[in-house]
Amino acid sequence: MEIGAQLFTVRDYAKTLDDFAKTLEKIAKIGYRVVQVSGTCRYEPQWLKEQLDRLGLKCAITHYDVDRIADDTDRVVEEHRLFDCKYIGIGSMKNGLRNGMDDYNEFLRLYKPAGKRISELGCKLMYHNHAFEFARPAKGEPVYLEKLAADFTLEEMGFTLDTYWIQAGGGNPAQWIKKLSGRVQCVHLKDMAVVNNQARMAPVYEGNIDFDSILEACEAAGTEYLLVEQDDCYGEDPFECLRVSYQNLKARGL
Repeated sequence: MEIGAQLFTVRDYAKTLDDFAKTLEKIAKIGYRVVQVSGTCRYEPQWLKEQLDRLGLKCAITHYDVDRIADDTDRVVEEHRLFDCKYIGIGSMKNGLRNGMDDYNEFLRLYKPAGKRISELGCKLMYHNHAFEFARPAKGEPVYLEKLAADFTLEEMGFTLDTYWIQAGGGNPAQWIKKLSGRVQCVHLKDMAVVNNQARMAPVYEGNIDFDSILEACEAAGTEYLLVEQDDCYGEDPFECLRVSYQNLKARGL
């Protein structure tokens, strides 16, 4: 398994191409050799490939324009091939399932065919969870994340499971990784601490989530990339947060 940096963590430092390039340099200096491109300014695929090659980095996965994934699928795959990225990510479901099964069924309508086509072209569609997928459409029914796993085939979609959001949704991250074994090529590592009686995000191994069991589950489930992410650093330097997570993971033999 390879450790990577989810660039959404440093999105405020990648709003222009010049800043994006400098941010990639800082990420490489920390020691990361893998990134997830998400939350940055617009870029041309060839530009990204040149920057990655220059710094000895690779892009494991993106979070891409969800409309283009559905409506311009072939071109999206071509763009990912240009910077050697197999995994095409959906960062979230539109509307956060506020309209329940109506939103869910629309997601199926749009992304089952897209996922099938992406697979035919040699890449893989990946879905990233938040907490809302742990709601149930009705009493006694499976949570939405379980429905997604049943309604999409292994080929049509994998899952970028997020440890923090699973915990926030009342789930057990290690158990969900085991449950979706073979479909969790990418996992977001994000810790949860408690400050003033409120849950908040933290660098990996600086909070209360059981990452030893998570890493063991990832190894068994065939996870390829462990992507460190911290959406909110609460005024701290996000590069420092990424550095602390990286060092904590390396100290455990990764």
